[in-house]
Amino acid sequence: MRRMAEEQPTKEQSCWMLSWLPSWCPTSPSQLKNAEEKMLKTVKQPFSRQHVRISHSSYLWTIAFSHQWQPRSISLPHLQTGARFPLVLLHGFGGGVALWTQNLDSLSSSGPVYALDLLGFGRSSRPQFSTDPEEAEDQFLDALEKWREKVGLEEMVLLGHNLGGYLAAAYTLKYPHRVKRLILVEPWGFPARPENPNHSSIPVWIRAMAAFVSPFNPLAGLRLAGPLGPMLVQTIRSDFKQKYSSMFDDHTVSDYIYHLNAQTPSGETAFKNMTVPYGWAKRPMLERIGHIQADIPISFIYGSRSSIDSDSGYAFKKTRPDVEITVIRGAGHYVFADQPDDFNQTVHQILVRTERKDGGERLKH
Repeated sequence: MRRMAEEQPTKEQSCWMLSWLPSWCPTSPSQLKNAEEKMLKTVKQPFSRQHVRISHSSYLWTIAFSHQWQPRSISLPHLQTGARFPLVLLHGFGGGVALWTQNLDSLSSSGPVYALDLLGFGRSSRPQFSTDPEEAEDQFLDALEKWREKVGLEEMVLLGHNLGGYLAAAYTLKYPHRVKRLILVEPWGFPARPENPNHSSIPVWIRAMAAFVSPFNPLAGLRLAGPLGPMLVQTIRSDFKQKYSSMFDDHTVSDYIYHLNAQTPSGETAFKNMTVPYGWAKRPMLERIGHIQADIPISFIYGSRSSIDSDSGYAFKKTRPDVEITVIRGAGHYVFADQPDDFNQTVHQILVRTERKDGGERLKH
């Protein structure tokens, strides 16, 4: 299949982005592009890629697994009766489209899949976000809705990991008629910060470091490390080499992660403004998710070895028994990379149930 031509950022936009970086940071938009392409070379299914422009100055970087991905005015095959609903993947904090590389072939084998870089992350636009947490959240959601309109999706299955899970739930609250099913993978930001958090259980060095870096963005140290940044990622996140060891035997993944996060800290700044110390959300999703329409199925996927507590999913299930919770054995927070085969199979089963449910509803009418 012909790959769609990429719409590159203008020279002025690139210069603006670079102006935010310390001059000694060994990164650039072109280096991020090259790192991503190296990751995606392992994907066998044909796909399209494009900067989908959502406004005069903003765009969301998108890869699409669809037989004919055309502008909105064209009738899309996946919208025909009987076709599987499009699956839209939203990455987590500090992530990007290529981290799904072990999942894309399998998930796209039975229907259309779209993966996009969230606004402020990856190869998408990196605008200035509001310092107000609710307004910053709305900027993420408005960008996603404009993206949906531009691509031409009427309904979709929305799957989000980490921050992407939080935003997927928030989007479903705001645009319920666009979401056929919500899949939350290790979602961030669900529980509220305890009134009296047990600081004694947090190591002293972590409390000291948190106090020191609190005025800064979460990944500021990565950029301040300058030319040592890539080595810092290789050392601190050496686990990623193991997660993708079946596909790469070098520093391909850590290089990609470095270039994702050494760029302009736009979405990163928004995330900081949406959190309180030690990572709790200022606007906890568990207090709002109960307002999602009852006819939208919700599934949680957790890793058995994850640092993210599954209590939020089970707490929600007590108020809404039809909620599905799957715990994948041997997986950590990056469940889709730790146990990709089990994760892909779990998502496939959820998609099949979604189609059966929709087919049953059509027969009733």
